[in-house]
Amino acid sequence: MPGASDRQQGGPDPGRRPAVPAAPAAPAVVVGLDGSGTSWDAFWWACGEARRLGGRVLAVFVSSSADACMAAMASAAVGVAVYDYAVVDQAVAAQAARLQAEVQRHGDTDGVDVVFVHARGDPARELLRLAGEAGADLIVVGRSVKVRHQVAGSLGRHLVLKRGAPVVVVVP
Repeated sequence: MPGASDRQQGGPDPGRRPAVPAAPAAPAVVVGLDGSGTSWDAFWWACGEARRLGGRVLAVFVSSSADACMAAMASAAVGVAVYDYAVVDQAVAAQAARLQAEVQRHGDTDGVDVVFVHARGDPARELLRLAGEAGADLIVVGRSVKVRHQVAGSLGRHLVLKRGAPVVVVVP
């Protein structure tokens, strides 16, 4: 269901938006993570900033209809026609599970409190919503390397235009 979100911990529940753990005393850094090299650069930068602030990181993977299209095209490229939304949802859920495992593995070793959230919808809107719910002091994203974002605008640009607090775009 477009716009619905689910939290990876405890299994997906497509009818609910993910709950953000409340920790008002600790500064929060929200980082967008999609598995790209630049998003991992942003993740590491966010962990370092959270460590300096004595805060926590909320690592957010937002799957959108674009992710579903990419999964369908990848499947079609190997000769499998994907028309079944359940197959696409499984591919997106598998990607979210991989990202969550990486985040937890690295977050634990760096001594930073890291929470992973998988949301569905528009990436800018979901990052802003979750940052608001968490009372985030900062939103961090990686620089987009997609050519189309230079024309239509990147996630970082959309966040800067809509957010009244600091947004950091990490450029590798």
